[in-house]
Amino acid sequence: MINEKRTLVKRFLITLCLVAAGAASANAGGLKSLENFVRTVQTGKADFTQVVTSPAREGQAPRVKTSSGRFEFARPNRFRFDYAKPFVQTIVADGQTLWLHDVDLNQVTARKQAAVLGATPAALIASAADVRALEADFVLADAPDQDGLQWVLATPRSRDGQLQSVRVGFRATGDTAADAGALAVLEILDSFGQRSVLTFKQMQHNPALAASAFVFKPPAGADVIRQ
Repeated sequence: MINEKRTLVKRFLITLCLVAAGAASANAGGLKSLENFVRTVQTGKADFTQVVTSPAREGQAPRVKTSSGRFEFARPNRFRFDYAKPFVQTIVADGQTLWLHDVDLNQVTARKQAAVLGATPAALIASAADVRALEADFVLADAPDQDGLQWVLATPRSRDGQLQSVRVGFRATGDTAADAGALAVLEILDSFGQRSVLTFKQMQHNPALAASAFVFKPPAGADVIRQ
């Protein structure tokens, strides 16, 4: 269970990396949708489902793990993931500290946000005013439209990390003007062949979010680990 939760945290950071990948300049298609998203969307919230598929071992079927919850963010520097299933876990970045609350273990881990995310593209989802800086970390290219979505392929320039490639999907059309261009899917492929797909539903752009959503206080009695 602990290893699964650590993996979840890694997937969370990679997820932010993917969203940040939409921050580059572009001409058309998915890249343009990504540019518009980062430039115009200052706050957002959505329900999400995350499906992680591990490569099949010899004689065994691939392992599939599904989780779900709620995602919120506010530029700059603040975001929140509330995992509800299969276990409850909360990740909050308040601009200074990244908090991870594991309810089952009654444990809170606190890390300096700049130290954890500052050297990675993950930080740019919340802090970068000029998203063109992401081009230093990713090669970004339009990918073919598929399933009613406009796609971008993001490939890390560095080959030393765990991330192999990312596809970011935005809705090409929708029932309303707000639906068109909404962030819909993130697909992550790591260097071990493990694929993580996050599907966002009921994505809202620029909703009014309470400042308290990005404030975290460790529950009474919780074991707090500061790193």
